[in-house]
Amino acid sequence: MAEKNDIGKVVHQISYNPEDRVELFRQIPEGVRGSVLLRLSKHIKYDIITKISKEELVAVLSHLDADEATDVLQLLPENRRGPVMEQLNGDLKKEISLLLQFDPETAAGLMNIDYIQVENTDTIASVAKQVKVHEKRTGKLPAILVMETGELVGYLPIHELGFGKPGEKTTKYIKKIKTIKHDANTGEVLELFRSNPHNKVVVMGHTGNVMGIIYSDDVLKVLHEEESASLYDFAGVSDEESVFDPARRKIKYRYKWLIINLGTAFLAAFTVGLFNHTISKYVLLAVYMPIVAGMGGNAATQTLAVLVRGISLKQIDLNTMWRTLKNELGAGLVNGIINGVIVATVVAIVNRDLVIGLILAMAMVINLIVAALFGTVVPLIMKRLGKDPASSATIFITTATDVLGFFVFLGLATLILH
Repeated sequence: MAEKNDIGKVVHQISYNPEDRVELFRQIPEGVRGSVLLRLSKHIKYDIITKISKEELVAVLSHLDADEATDVLQLLPENRRGPVMEQLNGDLKKEISLLLQFDPETAAGLMNIDYIQVENTDTIASVAKQVKVHEKRTGKLPAILVMETGELVGYLPIHELGFGKPGEKTTKYIKKIKTIKHDANTGEVLELFRSNPHNKVVVMGHTGNVMGIIYSDDVLKVLHEEESASLYDFAGVSDEESVFDPARRKIKYRYKWLIINLGTAFLAAFTVGLFNHTISKYVLLAVYMPIVAGMGGNAATQTLAVLVRGISLKQIDLNTMWRTLKNELGAGLVNGIINGVIVATVVAIVNRDLVIGLILAMAMVINLIVAALFGTVVPLIMKRLGKDPASSATIFITTATDVLGFFVFLGLATLILH
């Protein structure tokens, strides 16, 4: 049913046909089922692996890498995981059993064990034989880690096996390699790859023993998940939700955020209500109110995006924010003046009302400064409080720019026009 270049279509069919999902999965050639399963969202994966037979799941897992198979098995309840593990072949079972011991949010949880250890006294020919044995057993070329009296000294790039003379020692070709403790969290792993670009890192145990390898591909997967989570957080959507979810599931994940946002909208409406007399007397104010709030919200989102990225890269915190805050306030002031001049000119030309144009311009300047202030400070405070700055900060920032934007615009109008 599905060749590799049709996997996207198969994923789409399985995701949008929950009643026929398992049957569609069974129609896929056995060798491709694993690739399809990895592309599905978590809850759809769970739906399939809990409905197919134990034998079918074992067949799927046998076509995956140990770390990929571990990710799938972690979705199963422990009482179902054991019987599946018992039917796996010896090597795969041993590797998965090791990986299941570790927290998936740590370096050990990200690693795979596709490597071999050789001595620095080994020859190129002997290393090539060990590589061949590993490839025959696993179907994959391993990373070659070089040891000296039990300690890691580096790695041997596999291409050197083709350039080196059979009798040469590995010492001549050893390259340095970064290491990380097995209990380091995923944030520390990401930071290591960011600050020291390379394609693999060795995971070390408490006693200095080699436990596994983390490749850049594994890190890219984590980065992708983080970026997706951040994007969902900005929108107030759960990271468990996918584009294929039915309406009921989408409602479940979104309604709380929408209710909270509704509360902030009422607060903005209450603020506007305080100036009913002014609005009824100068109807033109109501026409331009959305511009003040909208521009403030957009400016705050720009600042928030930069800050969240800086926080994730550990470039800024509450103690080091002052220079950034100063720059953001300066940018808010200048952008406010630029946009204020534009809106004042438009109002003066279109509506022939220079006073309201000037009021709108002043409100624009103040609200973009407010946006810069809250967009910078709030995510840092949320981070300090242990909250996700992307998801928690948006409510406060939007409320600030809406409420203060309306208050400043209508307050200035009341003071100047009365």
